[in-house]
Amino acid sequence: MTPSAPKSQVRAFYDQVGWKEVSAGLYQNAKYEDLRPVSREYIEKCHLRVKRYLPPQGKYLLDAGSGPIQYPAYLTYSEDYQYRVCADISIVALQEARKRIGEHGLYVVADVANLPFKDEAFDGVVSLHTIHHLPREEHPKAYRELYRTLKPGGSGVAVNGWGWARFSRWVNLPIRVRKIFRRLRGALVRRLRGGQAASKGGRSQAQAQLKVAYADKYDYRWLLEHVGKEVPLEIRVWRSVNTSALRFYIHPWLGGRGVLRALFALEERFPRFLGKHGAYPLVVFRK
Repeated sequence: MTPSAPKSQVRAFYDQVGWKEVSAGLYQNAKYEDLRPVSREYIEKCHLRVKRYLPPQGKYLLDAGSGPIQYPAYLTYSEDYQYRVCADISIVALQEARKRIGEHGLYVVADVANLPFKDEAFDGVVSLHTIHHLPREEHPKAYRELYRTLKPGGSGVAVNGWGWARFSRWVNLPIRVRKIFRRLRGALVRRLRGGQAASKGGRSQAQAQLKVAYADKYDYRWLLEHVGKEVPLEIRVWRSVNTSALRFYIHPWLGGRGVLRALFALEERFPRFLGKHGAYPLVVFRK
């Protein structure tokens, strides 16, 4: 696969599917988040962790891979900046972001690995769930670009998911087992029905590819080896469990809110360990 192919697939996904508004302020891509009331407090507190590591104010905050700035906590990152520069490969993302922040934003169609900005242009930089959509060979370049555009004395935050992490691997083991049994059950049902195709409506390959966006993930060792030698990085926790785990384990009738408050306190106590071994790291870089 050429480097441009994943980007084209990601652009198509977000233009046609991911940033399609399904209700007021809610996008199709929100299905990848746990928006249930039982998880809401925990999710918001994790979102607000980003703000701790950004300069509190300035002229320009770069939001690299801004999307539509879909969650209320995301809006707070730039509330004391003059402008939020939204850069995204998806024109639909930028159109939706403009609806949210209007003249507070500046909007640029851009590739995070090839930013069209001068050196040291931004007081702060944030990039959420974006770099893992690039081909892996471009991940180091993306981090270098974010660092290049950061002013001396500024700081930036990148959040992406790990492909393998010790803590989340064990947490998700029962979920993987359940998926295997469901697939086996589906295969058995199809066999009993005479081998009928599982797909509905004869979806084309192109339509099937639009179900999810391309992503390439790894672990903290790869990040430190291939990026940390050029860009000074600190790895802390953004969130130690993924959406599948929240939906599997957390329920109101099992004291879900209390469990998540305890989990958040644990993350606060061990931010570096759970940043490396949990589901989602918060990667801080300072200049």
